[in-house]
Amino acid sequence: MSAQTVDLVDYDEAVRRYDPVIGIEVHVELGTRTKMFDAAPQTFGDEPNTAVTPVSLGLPGALPVVNGTAVEYAIRIGLALNCQIAESCRFARKNYFYPDVPKNFQTSQYDEPIAFDGYLDVELDDGEIFRVQIERAHMEEDAGKNTHVGGSTGRIQGAEYSLVDYNRAGIPLVEIVTRPIEGAGERAPEVARAYVQTLRDIFRALGVSEARMERGNVRADVNLSLRPTPESVLGTRTETKNVNSFRSVERAVRYEVSRQAAVLDAGDTVTQETRHWHEDTGITTAGRVKSDAEDYRYFPEPDLVPVNPSREWVEEIRATLPELPAARRRRLQGVWGFADAEMRDVVNAGAIELIEATVAAGASPAAARKWWMGELARTAKTQEVELGDLPITPEQIGQLQALVDSGRINDKLARQVLEGVLAGEGDPEQVVVARGLEVVSDDGPLLEAIDATLAAQPDLAEKIRSGNQGPIGAIIGAVMKATRGQADAGRVRELVLERLSEG
Repeated sequence: MSAQTVDLVDYDEAVRRYDPVIGIEVHVELGTRTKMFDAAPQTFGDEPNTAVTPVSLGLPGALPVVNGTAVEYAIRIGLALNCQIAESCRFARKNYFYPDVPKNFQTSQYDEPIAFDGYLDVELDDGEIFRVQIERAHMEEDAGKNTHVGGSTGRIQGAEYSLVDYNRAGIPLVEIVTRPIEGAGERAPEVARAYVQTLRDIFRALGVSEARMERGNVRADVNLSLRPTPESVLGTRTETKNVNSFRSVERAVRYEVSRQAAVLDAGDTVTQETRHWHEDTGITTAGRVKSDAEDYRYFPEPDLVPVNPSREWVEEIRATLPELPAARRRRLQGVWGFADAEMRDVVNAGAIELIEATVAAGASPAAARKWWMGELARTAKTQEVELGDLPITPEQIGQLQALVDSGRINDKLARQVLEGVLAGEGDPEQVVVARGLEVVSDDGPLLEAIDATLAAQPDLAEKIRSGNQGPIGAIIGAVMKATRGQADAGRVRELVLERLSEG
């Protein structure tokens, strides 16, 4: 059996006999207006090779200049991750050839990162807190983008030709590198997912990146190795590159645990290599044998001076840090009165901001949670979109709940109004008017419907007169049906009892 095998050991069996150790390198694109070392604009979706300058293209004689905002953003990230901020750091050249790196080297940081020795506490699904140690967070530039044309997989193997777009080349990145994450055991996949998700939330809270994983703003390289026991030396690791969703991070860890266990069970050795994650099949495949740091021939970048952030500047930045997501969740949970399980569901659904904005629009926390975690969550799941991507705003949900609270519509009608808003028919008020969904508040039409129902079901009417309240639900249901759900059920009940008491 080779290290390329697709034979797997059952995951539960694998973690019973081996101790998984993970390490995660997360790259976040910073949301600056221009690139890391030149004035080319940061763009997404522009025509290929239009957002470039001589520096972006690595043309002879072009000299880089450090983006000050990118340095500030890197410090903000370091502080949020409880890192020490270097008093002096410098850039280095990481030498390697690849078509999307026009200079034949990447300007990065090596032995002198801007932030180091930090940690991040992440909350797992059951509320357990797991601390991840951060080794470093360093600044660098992104590469361009290769598009391989003509193959069936979109990879270079089997492609007829490749195209290179340098628009992304030079976009500022911060790479956050963990120390080996030990002690997670069978929960290693969950820890990996929660860690990346917590980072994404922090990036957004800090305002340093849009952090949209589907656009590649955040990418994770997932390292994994197995060892016989927690006391054993670390095993040989693989690095699954550019995993860009939380679910995929978790699945990639699970797959590599099962795959590496099969390799070791067969008496083979795990190859230290990069691996590609395949979202469609849920497997990894071999990339290239993994290089060590010395293979990149790092040396200090001669065209850039060291970066020396003053302690006063660092403290000024610290003073401007916003409330971080974990603290904000705890505060909101207390204000909203949600149980731990309810709050975890809200967090996992990505609904905190949506509920907060809906409460700000006038709805109660309970009502806001009901709509976003009920009807709207089901709709998002059916349509396979994120909750926040549904064509409805928190303000519209606030308007919808106000209509319910005022008695103009009931919950059943509100669901029809919600359907209309999602269909693009306008705001809740417009849908109510256009569809004629307002609750019937005039007793006249209700009494007509009640009289018709009682006349049609005299046996039920007689049972109710004799003191048996059981059939009243059927009467109310028939009236509600006759009024297309636009009657107030409580008022219908009152009128039914009044009618029957009259004889």
